[in-house]
Amino acid sequence: MSEYISHNERETEALGARLAEKLPGGAVVAMYGDLGAGKTAFVRGMARGMGLDCRVSSPTFTIVNEYLGPRELIHFDMYRLSGADELFDIGWEDYLNRGAVCAVEWSENVQDAFFGDEVRVTIEKLSDTQRKITIEGAELC
Repeated sequence: MSEYISHNERETEALGARLAEKLPGGAVVAMYGDLGAGKTAFVRGMARGMGLDCRVSSPTFTIVNEYLGPRELIHFDMYRLSGADELFDIGWEDYLNRGAVCAVEWSENVQDAFFGDEVRVTIEKLSDTQRKITIEGAELC
């Protein structure tokens, strides 16, 4: 487990980029944090770290956004789901089988969908701009 302090959105994105550079295809990044903590900023950085040149936005209403390029990033927002069954209903296993990196916001809503090998990213608001970001299951060094 590693902890980092981000002083602004740019640093949060940079940390996401560093993580994504090291992730293998098929990795699942389970993200935890309150509304406005910076989960989408972290995923924006992940996309950049994977060599993707796209606009990253939270898929709150669409549930899933797919970003294609040299590597594939699938971005989930589970805020509106009531459990893992709904995630499986939209094809969770199919997404996993594609070998893309899957970033899942609001993972606490779909805990039963994970198999224990996911990377866990927790973002805690310390102030309006500062965040404590804890990463479990992957090293950035």
